Amino acid sequence: MNRSFYILLILLPFAFYSCGGNSYIIDKPISFSKQRVDLTKEYIKVHYGIDAQNISIEPKVIVLHWTAIDDFEACFNLFNMETLNGSRPDLEASGQVNVAIQFLVDRDGSVYRLMPETEMARHCIGLNYNSIGVENVGGENNVDNLTDEQIAANIKLVKYLVEKYPGIQYVIGHLEYRLLEGSPLWLEKDPEYRTIKYDPGKRFMNAVRNGVMK
Repeated sequence: MNRSFYILLILLPFAFYSCGGNSYIIDKPISFSKQRVDLTKEYIKVHYGIDAQNISIEPKVIVLHWTAIDDFEACFNLFNMETLNGSRPDLEASGQVNVAIQFLVDRDGSVYRLMPETEMARHCIGLNYNSIGVENVGGENNVDNLTDEQIAANIKLVKYLVEKYPGIQYVIGHLEYRLLEGSPLWLEKDPEYRTIKYDPGKRFMNAVRNGVMK
């Protein structure tokens, strides 16, 4: 199997089916003041070359992650900070707005919406401006310990989001994000701003993809 076919296989859009409503989603908003909005606009200008009037996005991609922290409250508190504030020296040179995410899935499968689905969160290089991010509590020390309950919750959430936003083309794991580099969906002005990611693991991605196809 050649590499180009392998990439196509990984990113091939799925046929999705209705999964009902979203009554299982718990709204638990993170802090998103004018300061954080302004810092997000600054990030957009620096990294995408766009003088944005707002931080609205049109979702084209869903990116699944793990938090690399095994405790829900610690994860929420991290995303709740508006600036990096020294927590991520590896990211500070590329902007002070803190990482964020639209959805956080606890280890028991509970799904929390931390911010609007159609507003930009900093969670994936090159794809922030058109992607919905889903973080799963776990993966500390890059060990795949994500649960069956999280797999089931991600399958249900992905189906819901693709039904709600028909423009979504791909569902990828964070570890796969660079496979979209060079595509019309990728946007990043800094050629040196790249990272190596392992989350949420191949086992998890295969299980979610298989479940979504059923």
